Amino acid sequence: MQSSESASVSAPLTRLIRAAIARDGGWLPFDRFMAMALYAPGLGYYANRSPKFGLMPQSGSDFVTAPELSPLFGRALAAQVAQALAASSSDEVWEFGAGSGALAAQLLEALGDAVRRYTIVDLSGSLRERQRERLAPWAGKLRWVDTLPDAMQGVVVGNEVLDAMPVQLLHFDGAQWQERGVVAQGEGLTWSDRASALRPRRDGPFAPGTVTEIHPQGEAFIATLAERLTRGAAFFIDYGFPEAEYYHVQRTGGTLMCHRAHLADTDPLVDIGLKDITAHVDFTGIALAAQEAGLDVLGYTTQAHFLMNCGVLDALAGADLKLIANTQKLLTEHEMGELFKVIGFAKGCDAAFTTAPLGFAHGDRTHTL
Repeated sequence: MQSSESASVSAPLTRLIRAAIARDGGWLPFDRFMAMALYAPGLGYYANRSPKFGLMPQSGSDFVTAPELSPLFGRALAAQVAQALAASSSDEVWEFGAGSGALAAQLLEALGDAVRRYTIVDLSGSLRERQRERLAPWAGKLRWVDTLPDAMQGVVVGNEVLDAMPVQLLHFDGAQWQERGVVAQGEGLTWSDRASALRPRRDGPFAPGTVTEIHPQGEAFIATLAERLTRGAAFFIDYGFPEAEYYHVQRTGGTLMCHRAHLADTDPLVDIGLKDITAHVDFTGIALAAQEAGLDVLGYTTQAHFLMNCGVLDALAGADLKLIANTQKLLTEHEMGELFKVIGFAKGCDAAFTTAPLGFAHGDRTHTL
């Protein structure tokens, strides 16, 4: 049974979505549903006040991200950020979706005077409050914005940001593609498909019954960032695949996933606003969007290779067993080391950096994109 606190979020959010469905003639595309479920003011998952990040479900959290798992994640990333700051002659870091503020704290501590200003782009008012509390020691360097300026310089970081951007859902019936949307049913919601000209960029083959995602919002975000970034670099860490793996004939169920209380499920139409909704990243699409908008691709590799290239193993010397065990989860294939990838971009940086970025020195997989 739902608690009264859960019902106070899920029930009004469901009514809000049902009203949007009615206004749109009875059918809402999934990307609009996902945007409301995650970001509707005060009610969406990232806009309400429920705990989200933590090591264990006993804390009330739903999942753990790398910075909460080990402080060495941010320390290693800082080595790459420092190189990029020097190469772009800049002293500002931009973080998208700063979550609990753990990564910002790690970067600010490790980078010290190399950072004059740390700008956080986050739409969630409740998360901003938590970030301000956690980052109080660096208050003089911090600012929060909810839109990008027309021009910006510096180094951009985003950990598990792209996966939370709304996606469009497609269903292949064996003959044609249809877009999957949401309709009202009883007091709740259910799926409904409509004929559509949308389709994955890859031609297939696709098995009948395949459901998959396309990522126009994530790609548009990268293109906008590329247009606004006059000089600097960007690094995004997330789970995902290159296009050939993303749209593999055997991946018939897509990658859409929900997370609550450290458990995963595949039904975003239940407990709306009470759990995260994500989709894996198509890194080929992200790289193409960046290139077409004027960014150079610095590299693409696994999180394990990236962190080791940035010195995480050296940082483990003398660490206690708990820190070693948690950091190993960032590196091992069956945990986060292989599924999570890092992609880097640059614009207007010196050639010595763009040809030899630290994080992609070994294990670069750009050729797979």
